[in-house]
Amino acid sequence: MHVRNGPERLLRWERRMELPLFVGSAVFLGCYAVLVLAPHTSQGWRDLALAGVLLTWVVFLVDYLVRLALSGLGRHFPRKHWLDTVVLALPLLRPLRIVNAYSAVRRRHHGPRLSLYGRVMAYAGLSAVLLGFATALAVYQQERGAPGATIRTFGDSVWWAASAITTVGYGDVTPVTPWGRVFAVVLMACGVALLGAVTGSFSSWLIQLFGREDGAVEPGGPIDRDGRRPPGG
Repeated sequence: MHVRNGPERLLRWERRMELPLFVGSAVFLGCYAVLVLAPHTSQGWRDLALAGVLLTWVVFLVDYLVRLALSGLGRHFPRKHWLDTVVLALPLLRPLRIVNAYSAVRRRHHGPRLSLYGRVMAYAGLSAVLLGFATALAVYQQERGAPGATIRTFGDSVWWAASAITTVGYGDVTPVTPWGRVFAVVLMACGVALLGAVTGSFSSWLIQLFGREDGAVEPGGPIDRDGRRPPGG
């Protein structure tokens, strides 16, 4: 389906939704934390937190449908924007939109103040923290009270999430429920990708830094220590 001035309208919509999606991601994480960590709070607070979780899902759904309509991609939209589709289907990944919205706002209003390597490390590190915290909440919700569970407190769940996302895997506490193990697979897969981005960017930054110190990275090609360019350089 073709929409008149679709690309321009889509761009305006995405800019308009930057702040709502940022707030929605933060509200979702806060409300979900209340539901998981305060099970004995008053029913009124629990209903309010549940309403916040559902409301943020509606916001993400409306944003997804509007972008689907304006993109003109039709049934190809989920494949082209698979991450948005996964985030909509898996609430566990919704807090990651905090990083996406924050970076978009920074680019729009202030511009990046960090180098490329710095931005990759900062955003990947923040994504890892948010994903680890959200997964710790989800796993703790599934594991507490389960027969044979080793994750009995939220502290146990945070410890497990930290060891899983860093691929250390001590094995002293592990999920035993089916959904807990599904969340574990998601965390480990995303953790490998995020930490790979951090370590790769850090290694590239070090190589570039040392290369400049050795005179290996100069405009026009490499030079030797005496300031002369080798033949063919």
